[in-house]
Amino acid sequence: MEQKKLKELTDEEILREAKKMKSTAITNAVLIGFLIGIIIYSVVVNNFGFFTLILLFVVYNMVNNSKFKKDEIENLLKERNLK
Repeated sequence: MEQKKLKELTDEEILREAKKMKSTAITNAVLIGFLIGIIIYSVVVNNFGFFTLILLFVVYNMVNNSKFKKDEIENLLKERNLK
């Protein structure tokens, strides 16, 4: 969601989004671990190639997107004294 959309949410919807983030964090951790395992295998077997760079980019985007959304929701929770 965009920043404008997050600010327009009600308190209950923000709390629901915060709960979703917990389960999303676990899923992202599993996916990131799996992708890092593929990267390590790729480097050991084939050296450092184009496929490895693509996977590194995907991992980087997953980490940054989750941090950005988490920070936005935490700021809204603090502003509205929900936590």
